[in-house]
Amino acid sequence: MSWLGLDTATDRASIAVGRTAESASVETLAGARRHAAELLPMIDRALAAQGISLADVRGVIVADGPGSFTGLRVGATVAKALARTHGLPVLSAPSLMARAFAVAGEGNGRNGTPVLVTADALRGDVYAAVYRFHEAGVETLARPGVRHRDDVEHLLPAGGIRAPDAPPSAASLIALAALPGGAHPVTDVQGWEPEYGRPAEAQAQWERAHGRPLPDPARAPD
Repeated sequence: MSWLGLDTATDRASIAVGRTAESASVETLAGARRHAAELLPMIDRALAAQGISLADVRGVIVADGPGSFTGLRVGATVAKALARTHGLPVLSAPSLMARAFAVAGEGNGRNGTPVLVTADALRGDVYAAVYRFHEAGVETLARPGVRHRDDVEHLLPAGGIRAPDAPPSAASLIALAALPGGAHPVTDVQGWEPEYGRPAEAQAQWERAHGRPLPDPARAPD
């Protein structure tokens, strides 16, 4: 059966449907504000291109961040809705891992060469991570984190591949479902949240303006 991959971690959404990354039908969309309205039609088009329906999908694989707060929420909401209405299992993998896997396929990176991948985190920073891909699976050498754009080169071992601001790759999420250390099952789907990486820009602006953390409405007062 086929997988459905969703990557909405940036302003460019990537959707893939297929049994493998190589055979998947892929849809892309630029513009974060269009994600909520266009994601389901994109999924429908990818399913139609494969000649299948959601009944033929074995599960949803979501890029769980880090990345855009709004984009990640859209992807997570769609995955939860599909799990609830169609009984589909949900898997997740870091968005940076999927991008690194796609870049690794362009050279010798799937033979164990480390891949450093970055994505814009705004405010002069990037999200950065380092992965190694080989037959035994995925090895995480540096977990995704926020770093200054000029302070990432030391993360990459000698002879590694540098992948600055690599684009999202939902097809790679499908490949990661079969690799140890890649995509992993989400056990509590409805309670699960993506790894945003840092507060939303609106929250950061509020905290700078008020000089204190934004109150958490879910937290009971002391």
